[in-house]
Amino acid sequence: MSMQFRIVHTTTFAYDGPAVASYNQARLTPLTTPDQIVVHHRIDVSPKPWTYEYKDYFGNEVTAIEVLEAHRALKVSATSTVRVDRKPRVAPVLTWEEAALPGVADRFIEFLGLPMLVVPDEELATRAKTIAAAAALPGEAAVEIAKVVADGAAPDAAHQLLGALRTVGIPARYVSGYVYPGGAHSWVEWWDNGWHGIDPATGAEPGDAYVGVATGRDHTDVKPLGGIYSGPEEPTVEVTVEMTRLA
Repeated sequence: MSMQFRIVHTTTFAYDGPAVASYNQARLTPLTTPDQIVVHHRIDVSPKPWTYEYKDYFGNEVTAIEVLEAHRALKVSATSTVRVDRKPRVAPVLTWEEAALPGVADRFIEFLGLPMLVVPDEELATRAKTIAAAAALPGEAAVEIAKVVADGAAPDAAHQLLGALRTVGIPARYVSGYVYPGGAHSWVEWWDNGWHGIDPATGAEPGDAYVGVATGRDHTDVKPLGGIYSGPEEPTVEVTVEMTRLA
């Protein structure tokens, strides 16, 4: 059953003194995919900025925001209406041999790397290798490894799952977004002739309550809002997410 949501994601920076300039990149526009359609989206910024929209290397919608007038607060609010209708996961088909071929291993080399942020702990890495050795197909191993992460209630579960999957040669990427009714959330997708999602917090496949916003190698590629400014030291930051089901 499809669902439709209205999402309001607001970030406010408050400075101790005037900031004379700021530049930010916002990744707050939900993805349009076969599973979800963006019905409406807008970003409101105060004070009035210069903006420019483009797609980044991973295909995410980015809004560049530049404010050059002096300001003591910066408010960025993204309002989206999204309809979600996710299809059930299909059975895995990719073999271990196919996953090792250049068409997969080279094509998705960026989603197989193990920078420090995603290196799994030693116990998880060992269990992932054991599961992979016993699994007939990578897709079967991915589901079982995700269950281990979920059962362990690991901190930073999405990055731990990314690392565990990549350790055994399964391309995996980070997804930022929202889940109803909780709000901001993240999960993981792995490659098996298409991207397939799993929530490392539950071990379950994301359903219609999930809205994807951006994908990347890890969280650093998909920050909702990030940039630089000239002014006082670290501002006070307040973030709110309101997610309302419309249908």
